[in-house]
Amino acid sequence: MKKEYFNSFRWKRSWLVIALVLFTGTWFLFFDTYSLMTKIQLERQKKELIERTEEYEKRAEELDKKIEALNSDPDLIERIAREDYGMRKPDETVYKIQTID
Repeated sequence: MKKEYFNSFRWKRSWLVIALVLFTGTWFLFFDTYSLMTKIQLERQKKELIERTEEYEKRAEELDKKIEALNSDPDLIERIAREDYGMRKPDETVYKIQTID
């Protein structure tokens, strides 16, 4: 009975099993296509994309509100034309005031 316990083939087989389990575990954790590291990276990218999507949706809502305001308020269009583009009515004289910073 003691001879079976010290059988070298049994020890070699157990080391082989341990090595195989370690190799398989390492492979699936780091090197496989669906590894744990890949899943963590993909989850991080997913969160970033969701955040950017939310930001873009907020920006789109703000732009929709501006478009709605421009479509409904002709005074706003006139103010933007005067302030941003320097336009004037035919009988007006425009004086530009420069400020020194």
